[in-house]
Amino acid sequence: MRLPFTIDQFLDVFSRYNVAVWPAQWWLAAAAIGAAVLAVRDRPNDNRMVSLILALLWLWMAAVYHLGFFVVVNPVAIAFGAAFAIQGVPFAWLVFRGTRASYRPRSRVVAAIGAVFMLYALVLYPALGYVLGHRYPAAPTFGVPCPTTIFTLGLLVWASEAVPRWLLIVPLAWSAVATGAAVNLGMMEDFGLSAAAVVSVGWLVFGWHRASTDRTTRIVATSRS
Repeated sequence: MRLPFTIDQFLDVFSRYNVAVWPAQWWLAAAAIGAAVLAVRDRPNDNRMVSLILALLWLWMAAVYHLGFFVVVNPVAIAFGAAFAIQGVPFAWLVFRGTRASYRPRSRVVAAIGAVFMLYALVLYPALGYVLGHRYPAAPTFGVPCPTTIFTLGLLVWASEAVPRWLLIVPLAWSAVATGAAVNLGMMEDFGLSAAAVVSVGWLVFGWHRASTDRTTRIVATSRS
């Protein structure tokens, strides 16, 4: 896949973005940590706050990163911005819907998978980038698409039984786009997004199969009683 920009131009986007929005990166990361804590508490208002934080993160990426900075080197960022904004809308809808969404993991396995994603997004992603020579400000920080999408996948895996499956469409589509770009640009830290996407799909397919099996078992048991 041929990209319309070079690695130097790509990193310059991060440099201009980071300088312009400072210290918003820290506030965005703090909000993400708060979302994880609130998800574990699993209270009605806490879950609404998690949905609100996710909505704000995706709308931030749409308006500030894609349309404000990335579009300078890649006109397709207009389409990316639209897709990210569309992703933010259903998260905002979950804030106000009557039936509350729960982001609390229902098993230790789910808790571990989501926690690994979130740890990678917030800590390991920037650390690996530093080792690879991507130094601030010319480096992706939390609040730009790849680490924030990884974090979102972590929360969606936690909430795999309580939120609409179609909320995965944009994160998984971005994972495919970002993987192609990572290969061309040598952004090795972004391969964590690919891994998170594959694991998320695998786990959710397993969850769907298990839920379908449980429903079939209940139907059979009811018909026999």
